[in-house]
Amino acid sequence: MKNKIIPSFSIIGLAIRTTNQNGQAVKDIPGLWNRFFKEDILSRIPNKVSDELYCIYTEYEKDHTLPYTTFLGCKVSSLEEMPEDMDGIHIPQNQYRHFTAEGNLAEGIVYEAWEKIWGSDLPRTYTADFEVYGEKAQNPQDAKVDIFIGIQ
Repeated sequence: MKNKIIPSFSIIGLAIRTTNQNGQAVKDIPGLWNRFFKEDILSRIPNKVSDELYCIYTEYEKDHTLPYTTFLGCKVSSLEEMPEDMDGIHIPQNQYRHFTAEGNLAEGIVYEAWEKIWGSDLPRTYTADFEVYGEKAQNPQDAKVDIFIGIQ
């Protein structure tokens, strides 16, 4: 866990409004992932800078206990070409605390990491938090997923 300033970036992909209340996000977010792959969104994102997947949590009503937007997509060089069935978002530069979830994705390693983050006393900004599924996450049985939490 270390702090890191991450420059602003833009993402194109799919978005959904959800909440952690009553386990709603546990249903909505896997559904978002399923739709992303079923509709082959990855191959249709224009101006991609890489195939790394970003799962962004933003537009928090207040904190992680209230509704927020989850965004799944790829980093792009521009938001100017936006397919009609996709969404785009620009994430401003911010300071982040870096965490890594390691192990079998099917065993809930990312969710377990989030439970620890929710229980921590981090000085969170609740502007944008995100996971990066890059090369180290390609093997689902032995994955490494980077998690970045916006902090003050």
